[in-house]
Amino acid sequence: MHFDIVEILAAFMVLFAIIDIPGSIPVIIDIKAKTGDVHPWKVTTVSFLIFLAFLFIGSPLLGIFGIDVSSFAIAGSFIIFLIAMEMILGVELFKQDSHGSGSVFPIAFPLIAGAGSITTILSLKAEYQTINIFIALVLNMVIIYLVLRLTTVFERILGRGGLQILKKVFGVILLSIAIRLFLTNTGIILHHAR
Repeated sequence: MHFDIVEILAAFMVLFAIIDIPGSIPVIIDIKAKTGDVHPWKVTTVSFLIFLAFLFIGSPLLGIFGIDVSSFAIAGSFIIFLIAMEMILGVELFKQDSHGSGSVFPIAFPLIAGAGSITTILSLKAEYQTINIFIALVLNMVIIYLVLRLTTVFERILGRGGLQILKKVFGVILLSIAIRLFLTNTGIILHHAR
């Protein structure tokens, strides 16, 4: 175990971008209007448990299928790439089903702990120490809880336009992350122009 503040910050930013809780505020508001209420503590707890399961037993689970973390990270880079394109272009590639309980489904899963974020957790394990990912994950869960508590306040502060700009910015960040994950796990080296 090696505690590294740089790794924690890097993992935090990656998870923050992929989970994209600020970009999910309009969706959460819509679900809240349809289901009546969203329970921030319940959503955060369920999301955290899903993430922990994949953080600690994701690799052995992949081993059962004969898949290594690097291969999964490459596959994950494609998913992250598509999510980034969704955010940048404003298109819907992954259909979100909005039926059922508002707290657990679809907010905790798949909105927060969805395919992209779960893949990211496993992909990060190929690059960072587990303890650093865990700390970054806890920090993200705190932010998720606070955002869920203050959803309508954020909507008033940012407005629809502000939320859209935020979504585009995080889309570009995610696109860069997807390319980096792909290059790191394939061994391709780009020669940077000076």
